[in-house]
Amino acid sequence: MKIAGSTALVTGANRGFGRTLAAELTARGATVYAAARNPQSVDLPGVTPIRLDITDPASVAAAAELARDVNLLINNAGSGTGADLLDADLERVRLEMDTHYFGTLSMVRAFAPVIAGNGGGTILNILSVLSWLSLPDAGAYSAAKSAEWALTNALRAQLAERGVRVAGLHVGYMDTDMTAAVTAPKLDPAEIARIAVDGIEAASYEILADDLSRQVRAGLAGGVAALYPQLP
Repeated sequence: MKIAGSTALVTGANRGFGRTLAAELTARGATVYAAARNPQSVDLPGVTPIRLDITDPASVAAAAELARDVNLLINNAGSGTGADLLDADLERVRLEMDTHYFGTLSMVRAFAPVIAGNGGGTILNILSVLSWLSLPDAGAYSAAKSAEWALTNALRAQLAERGVRVAGLHVGYMDTDMTAAVTAPKLDPAEIARIAVDGIEAASYEILADDLSRQVRAGLAGGVAALYPQLP
């Protein structure tokens, strides 16, 4: 699809990668709804702030009713509790699934009819290399992202006949607030935003934004031994 002239809604657009995505889309000529739980926190010029909590069905329904001209939905809003699966409070684990899986699903269910009614378009789910590879200290996040990846695959097949293309972006650590405590190398969000939007315009179903994602993707065929060589 052509970004110039499109109408996009980006969730979690008040900061981090969401804000960077909204800026990239605006610079390329898109009309952008910048969604956040607190729309007053959106400080990006040229966008329309919109109130949205993707874990609240009423909030999702209200956003879909307001933004009736959308033909590009980017599901970026996320959580990063750092919860492991054995010892963390179960509510933190549930928050990851409520946000990344059920929240994304709620957005797709609300906006797919809108996009189809506008002649078709694209939904991009911001996934992660951790949808394919799990780390012990982020087990809840990885499990939720894996579920979101499976959701993306299922919806891709289901919505294709309605003219709605469902794509996924896989990427490693980006230099955002969410990864402030991470000491590993981090990617420039502006560069990843360019790659993501290029992928949308190229009609890519799967956008691999960095070498790590490509490496892990290639390792899936090797099974557990290839992905977790540290295991005895």
